[in-house]
Amino acid sequence: MTAPTTTLTDRYVWAAVRTVPDAQRADLDRELRERIGDASDALVGTGRAPADAERMALVELGDPAVLAARYVDRPLQLIGPRYFLTWWRLVKMLYAIVLPIAAGAVLLAKMLSQAPIGESFADAFSVAFALAVHLGFWPTLIFAILERSPGRAPDLSWNPDMLPELPETGRAGRLGDLIASLVFLTLFAILIIWQGYGAPVVNPIGETVPVLSPDLWSFWIPWFLVLIGLEMVFAAAIYAWGWNWWLAVVNLLLNIAFIVPALWLFTTGQLINPEFLDVIGWPWGEAGGVVTTIIVFGAIAVTVWDVIDGVIKTVRGRGGSALSLGRI
Repeated sequence: MTAPTTTLTDRYVWAAVRTVPDAQRADLDRELRERIGDASDALVGTGRAPADAERMALVELGDPAVLAARYVDRPLQLIGPRYFLTWWRLVKMLYAIVLPIAAGAVLLAKMLSQAPIGESFADAFSVAFALAVHLGFWPTLIFAILERSPGRAPDLSWNPDMLPELPETGRAGRLGDLIASLVFLTLFAILIIWQGYGAPVVNPIGETVPVLSPDLWSFWIPWFLVLIGLEMVFAAAIYAWGWNWWLAVVNLLLNIAFIVPALWLFTTGQLINPEFLDVIGWPWGEAGGVVTTIIVFGAIAVTVWDVIDGVIKTVRGRGGSALSLGRI
């Protein structure tokens, strides 16, 4: 069945009503559609094409967030109202993306340097706190200066291209993601368990050689298996509710809980079974440093992207795009 095509009007109305209390949404929805319809009809009567008329009507109404704030009598001011929404969107994006990545990077660096766990978390918290202050202060200062600067202001005006896409109305679009996630995570868990008992690698005397160090079964392999189970629950939560900021934070924490100990174990030689490396002739000689660096940076890149992807999906699900401040 073909999904109904959404119009600029649908996107505009949704972007406006999503920020007002539930009790007022139906009235605002009806009022906006009537205003847009009347304005569009009037412009069509002057010879405008329907699509152009609709777009012009929306431009005349302005930013839907501003319109909704006026409707519920909610002030939008920082030091002045002109750049409030742009400032607010920028600060939210910085806190959602830059802050957790920076804190996670500091924590990972301290762990890789084999610093005490307490010191690692203390340094990560200290950096995160200082960065939070700077991310809040400097954008605020810049926008305060812009608000009071004479002359021509930057063109930060709203236009219909900034309208968000409508969110999914059901779970059908997320079902494929849920199935793929559960299948992948199940296979991953089976692989971790199987490598310890049936890996197709044998030593010269015919004994099976595990890929991961057998010592990890005392704590770390159960830890990773529990995290895989939590990832399955997380995938089910995404299917049930869609992306939101709470789940984006959970995604960040799950990534940190997995990648930090995994890279620490790997770089300290505790992850891979030394006998396995000897059997396969892994190049831990002069090439070892290069191979380790590639693996570490590759794992970090994948983890960072997964966190950013979660933030982007969250912003889009709430009616925006993390790639454009005007859409957050």
